[in-house]
Amino acid sequence: MTIEMPVQTENHVRKSLSTSAAAKLAHTTKSEPQMQGISSRWLTRMLPWTQVKGGVYRVNRRLTHTVGNGVVEFDVDGGRARVIPAELRELPALRDFDDDEVLRALAERFQQHDLEPGSVVAEFGNPMHQIALVVHGKLSKIGSGEYDEHTKLGIVAGGGYFGDEALTDPEAIWPVTVKTVTKTTLLVLPRQSLDELLENVPQLREQLSRMAEVPHRPQNAKGEAAIEIASGHAGEPMLTGTFVDYDARPREYELSLAQSVLRVHTRVADLFNDPMDQVEQQLRLTIEALYERREHDLVNNPDFGLLRNCDLKQRIYSESGPPTPDDMDELLSMRRSTKLFLAHPKAIAAFGRECSKRGLYPDPVDVDGHRVPAWRGIPIFSCGKIPVSDTQTTTILAMRTGEKDQGVIGLHQTGIPDEFEPSLNVRFKGIDDQSIISYLVSCYYSAAVLVPDALGALDNVLVARQTD
Repeated sequence: MTIEMPVQTENHVRKSLSTSAAAKLAHTTKSEPQMQGISSRWLTRMLPWTQVKGGVYRVNRRLTHTVGNGVVEFDVDGGRARVIPAELRELPALRDFDDDEVLRALAERFQQHDLEPGSVVAEFGNPMHQIALVVHGKLSKIGSGEYDEHTKLGIVAGGGYFGDEALTDPEAIWPVTVKTVTKTTLLVLPRQSLDELLENVPQLREQLSRMAEVPHRPQNAKGEAAIEIASGHAGEPMLTGTFVDYDARPREYELSLAQSVLRVHTRVADLFNDPMDQVEQQLRLTIEALYERREHDLVNNPDFGLLRNCDLKQRIYSESGPPTPDDMDELLSMRRSTKLFLAHPKAIAAFGRECSKRGLYPDPVDVDGHRVPAWRGIPIFSCGKIPVSDTQTTTILAMRTGEKDQGVIGLHQTGIPDEFEPSLNVRFKGIDDQSIISYLVSCYYSAAVLVPDALGALDNVLVARQTD
């Protein structure tokens, strides 16, 4: 049975006032202006902020003797790659070598090798016959234990290198076995090609000879100049004198800033301020946008951003692609008193999948009333400002925070003129001939890593779902 409903037509006579007409006489309940771009900004909330007088913060450290160990960059054209000559200065033996022509000649002698997974590039105990630069892929360093068992000693990935000891020691041998984990592209300089170049280029030969003769200066496990201490002695032996050497060129962090000019027409400010203050709402959203930029810069700024300022010795690579509990444990083991992890939401989801595969369900922790995922009791905070590459890889950061713990700190300066919020001011610029009111909104900030092991990174983390 079909029931026919009456159809409303233009000729239908309305018996009551329509809601659209009634709304003309009603006060509408309104929300404040909403903004999708506002994120949780956990990094900003969890960093201890240090007052910086004079706009500059100097990080004084003990003298460190280790240099080099940089990331090498390449020029890739299709399937062919070449090392950028100036990037060879990232190798410790060439760090202060300034002859660009010789570096160009050296770069041209590197040969490209494309390898399949499982290929042995170097074998423990054999002569170091080549210098290898990693263009793309991952390689595993494998050592031998006390009972000849194989042990994994680390991962080398794109931008890394190995075998550079051959530059200063012709008799060097491989200290570990190096085997490819994924498809890998290497640029390799054979020992023979290096020897031929050294015969014809005396300035390069002199540079490498000078670096080979640099005396080994005592240092601790962190590369700092050693402090001589005697212990366990008896009687009255002559004690060794010592002093604590400082870095003569400490790094200085100058406060960065984000700025915007807010413009509001006087007619809007005069006539449309009820029930909400138009200038106040415009200012609120502008400040939110500045704080989002601050969070982005704290992660990505090329000068002080955490991704760029993580020491290379504190960077490791995911073993299998996705972030596993083993990877997170390795990242934790590299520093004391890790306070937090920082990861893209996709990386947190990928880590959750890996835990579920192993039947692990870590308990979340309570942070300011929020239930936050955690590993080993350390919160994993979400940060959408950490980039995810086109290949669906990203980075997970681990850090110790605070000045007392020699950790990562935020830098700002409070008490600035026309301060609206800490280290943020709003300055009235005036009204122009078009009746536009202008306000200059400025936010000052930076971040500092007090000692290298305060910040670590798990790189090449795959966040895409893997097919079976």
